[in-house]
Amino acid sequence: MSAEWDKTAVEAEFGEPYTNFMNFFAISGSTRKLSTNTAMLRALSHIAQPVHSISVFERIGDLPVFSPDLEMGPLPKPVQNFAEMIRQSDGLIISSPEYVRSIPGGLKNAIDWLVSRDEVINKPIALMHASHRGDDMLAQLRMVLTTVSSRFSDELFLRFDLMKKPPADIEAYLAQPENRLAAADFVSRFATYCGD
Repeated sequence: MSAEWDKTAVEAEFGEPYTNFMNFFAISGSTRKLSTNTAMLRALSHIAQPVHSISVFERIGDLPVFSPDLEMGPLPKPVQNFAEMIRQSDGLIISSPEYVRSIPGGLKNAIDWLVSRDEVINKPIALMHASHRGDDMLAQLRMVLTTVSSRFSDELFLRFDLMKKPPADIEAYLAQPENRLAAADFVSRFATYCGD
């Protein structure tokens, strides 16, 4: 398989020049080891290669509980690392479950750490969702992200119904031609948005 064939196939699938490389940071709002949201983001990262890089962050539970007092000195190391990964990315993709019809505490805590900082103010952000449910949480999350970032896109959104599917099944589901095309289109449109 020649390099030129790969380049042509990639451009045909993503509908954009191969040189339009983006480094995305995907945040899973779940702390579960077998999270459907995390598995979906991992599958998306495989689909995006080699045109784009998607680093999946699944350690939301490692961040300490936010306190303004902790911002007075050096930030806790997990928060420093989290903020730096956001700073270095071209855009954020967030996928989260719904807990009690609202944003999970871990994800809200992560966002709270960013409110008084500059990493996310002008950072392009798009949402994915791994369930047919969760509209109340999504409405809240959209409101919060619109508040903290001037470049949150409400129009860029991709949803799959993956509830109760194990990670291997989610990988296979997104590999189906129709779903893979939808995922590739989402990544391509987000890359265009980030480049604007």
